Amino acid sequence: MATADELRHELTRAGVGPGDEVIVPSFGTAEAAEAALLVGARPVFVDIDADTYCVDPAAVAAALTPRTGAIVPLHTFGHPADMARIGELGAEHGVFVLVGAVQEEPDAETAERQAHAAYLTAKLRGLVTPRVAPGVRHTYQQYVVRVPGNGRPDRDAFARALRSRGVVCHVPVQTPVHRTPRFQRELWLGETERASGECLALPVDAAMSRRELRQVVSVCNALGGMASAA
Repeated sequence: MATADELRHELTRAGVGPGDEVIVPSFGTAEAAEAALLVGARPVFVDIDADTYCVDPAAVAAALTPRTGAIVPLHTFGHPADMARIGELGAEHGVFVLVGAVQEEPDAETAERQAHAAYLTAKLRGLVTPRVAPGVRHTYQQYVVRVPGNGRPDRDAFARALRSRGVVCHVPVQTPVHRTPRFQRELWLGETERASGECLALPVDAAMSRRELRQVVSVCNALGGMASAA
C-alpha cells in the first residue's frame, strides 16, 4: 500500500494542487485523502462496489466535476479496482488516474494465500465469503467476509465469539474515512457504511497449516447459526 507521501508525490507530478478535487475511497485507509490534503486539494469521497470493496466506477462517474484533478481508486484487500472502466472515465474527462497500490507479482506466498482462501470459501457456511470479479486475480492480502445480521452489533459479537475460541480475526475498517474527525463529512455512502458494519477479516496467512484452516472453518461453522439467525 502506498503511503500518503508517495501518493502526494504522484499527484504533484500530475499537476494536482490547490483548487482541485481528488476522488478517493472512504472504505479503507486514509492515505489517498491525506495525499489530497498534502497537495492542497479537496478529497471527494465516493462509495464502493459491494462485492469488490473497491470504488464503484458509477460513483466515480457521478462525482466528476470540472474541478476534478485526479482519481485515486486503490485496490482493496488484494482485489484490484476496475481500472479499465476508471481509466476510461479518466481519459474521457482528461483526469489523471493514480493507482495507489501495485498488484503483487505471483509468488509462493501469494499462491499459498490464494489456496487458503479457496479452501475457506469452499468450506465456510453462514458467512458471505469474498467475491471476485470476472477476469481478475485476488491476492487475498486480507480474507474478508461479511457477517449477516444487524450490522455492527452482530459482527462484533461474532468476532468476540471467534476470539474466545482461539480464532484470530479483526475488523478491517472500523470507521469510514469520511466519518473520522480529520475529514468529517456529512454524506451517506450506503455500501461503505454497510461494509464497515458487516466485514470481518479471517486469518489466511501463507504460513497457516491445513489443521489451522480446518479449525477456523470448524469454529466459524459452529457459530454459523448465530450469524444466520442474527
